[in-house]
Amino acid sequence: MTQALHGIRVLDLTNVLAGPFCAYQLALLGADVIKVEMPRDGDLARQLGADPELNAKRMGASFLAQNAGKRSITVDLKSEAGKEVLRRLVESADVLVENFRPGVMARLGLGYEELKKSNRGLVYCAISGFGQDGPLKDAPAYDQIVQGLSGAMSITGSEESAPLRVGYPVADSIGGLTGAFAIASALVKRASTGEGSFIDVAMLDSTIVTMGWVVSNYLVAGQIPQPNGNDNFTAAPSGAFRTKQGLLNIAANKQEQFVALAAAVGRQDLVSDPRFSERESRKRHRAALTEEIEKGLAAKTAEEWEPVLNRAGVPAGRVLSVPQALSHPQVRHRRLLRTFEDVPGVGRPVTLARAGFRIEGAEPDAGIPPPRLGEHTDALLLELGYSSEEIEALKRTGAV
Repeated sequence: MTQALHGIRVLDLTNVLAGPFCAYQLALLGADVIKVEMPRDGDLARQLGADPELNAKRMGASFLAQNAGKRSITVDLKSEAGKEVLRRLVESADVLVENFRPGVMARLGLGYEELKKSNRGLVYCAISGFGQDGPLKDAPAYDQIVQGLSGAMSITGSEESAPLRVGYPVADSIGGLTGAFAIASALVKRASTGEGSFIDVAMLDSTIVTMGWVVSNYLVAGQIPQPNGNDNFTAAPSGAFRTKQGLLNIAANKQEQFVALAAAVGRQDLVSDPRFSERESRKRHRAALTEEIEKGLAAKTAEEWEPVLNRAGVPAGRVLSVPQALSHPQVRHRRLLRTFEDVPGVGRPVTLARAGFRIEGAEPDAGIPPPRLGEHTDALLLELGYSSEEIEALKRTGAV
């Protein structure tokens, strides 16, 4: 299958997570993604991850996670010769993604207004913590900072433990996905108008947008969102329940599902109990209902209950560890993970997650493994028309 973004060239000037994750989604869809990195150290993520040896090699696990399918060129954007290299790259590009603080690229003479003079069709995506304007636009932004300012931490955890950060960089990830979606939309617009776009992605905005239900409950119904731990605030019994062994998520959100759950655990009496007979009364008496349901669940393990309840029409699933999730038969069947057997600079196979969707039954995929720092510098400069002598001169001056 010809991938959806085949023929689209993307310049990835980003670091660490939100930007690289955005560009990775485009690479998975077949775009030619060129990672433009500073000489010597490159993307900070190259030094991040749980394997110190890989960090020292500038191939950290954090870098590997979202940089497959990209080619790497090192360019010093502070030097005039380096700026000229980027300008030549822009002339050949469809998309540029950067996540510098607002104004940095403009001060370098490489902002959107300048670059679009030589490429009117350029889709320029700037990803930042708080956007290109507003009182926080110049503030440093990291995932946990955004989680806290978005309100997400205030509703994560239980009444006793909140506020808690989400266990992975959710604001960075959402910002990256938002950027990829906006870029794809801008490319569709360009196909009919020929005009590029400037895209301003704020991680704070993007994160709040995904909190739609809790935000709406406050804006529309005046309800201040509270932490609910593992309970689903929209229904009961719906949440994580203790079994003979292991936690089991149950989502008995409909009346018929509650009736089926009560029958499955041998507690049909709960259906006629006035505390639990109606949806709203079940929510008011959630703690008591959970206690009664768990008495029935104590007869089997979470692994045993999962198929029993699903067959009865009650949505249920075990609470798994990350290793258990990655080895789950469903994940394996969907071919979500892809292994590169030979990754230069790593010395061992590397397994990575692909996109969370398919197109025409095919899995979006990155054709090449994550690159070593500057691995494709010479080849890309030759593509841009630099001679071998000019390339050597650029290297001598440190421009590349």
